[in-house]
Amino acid sequence: MKVVAIIPARYGSTRLPGKPLLDKTGKPLIQHVVEAVRLVGSIEAVCVATDDERIAEAVRRFGGEAIMTRSDHASGTDRLAEAAEKLNLADNDIIVNVQGDEPEIKPDDIDRLVSLLTDSGAPMATLAASLNVDAAEKPDNVKVVLAGDGSAMYFSRAKIPHDRDGGGAEYLLHLGIYAYRKKFLLEFASMPPTPAERAEKLEQLRALENGRRIVVAVVASATPGIDTMDDYEAFVARMKR
Repeated sequence: MKVVAIIPARYGSTRLPGKPLLDKTGKPLIQHVVEAVRLVGSIEAVCVATDDERIAEAVRRFGGEAIMTRSDHASGTDRLAEAAEKLNLADNDIIVNVQGDEPEIKPDDIDRLVSLLTDSGAPMATLAASLNVDAAEKPDNVKVVLAGDGSAMYFSRAKIPHDRDGGGAEYLLHLGIYAYRKKFLLEFASMPPTPAERAEKLEQLRALENGRRIVVAVVASATPGIDTMDDYEAFVARMKR
């Protein structure tokens, strides 16, 4: 069984166009992500899936592997599935989907994600971290509720679970990293969007609505992603320190 990390990266981000190529640290942002994933012991290969030759060329310049994909994909999962097919992986090989705007992702957390998928026999795995009550109010912070066996019961932008009696419910922030078995990834990408997925704009709900199990590991903390220029400037400041 082979474990491969694929990092979808596109140039046309709505909030921050050209994000993968921002280079105020002396390296393009996508290089920081690739270098972090290369530190993961369980990962055997890392590649960037992109539809933009500028990103592909930047990846090649620092010695990374880039796979060109179509430009009309509706989601990063679709791009991931195309890249997985081009890599000619076996059905049971594991693909880790790392977001291209997570340069400070923790290698140990990715190792834990891979182990979880391998040991559980589930088709899909992801991570979560504790979230405080105030942050749970924000729709951009996606919450996940777990069953007793660590499987996801539901993901939502709403504040779940609802603390009816004010007893101090605990909230979990869903982290946007996934591991899939290759056969399931291709199946998942071919499924039509589902009602809850369309309502919440959360693609992972498609798996749950089709009766598939998603196992979740709770890690110590979330790492900051980069969605805006302010996020990027803060990352640059941390790198300089």
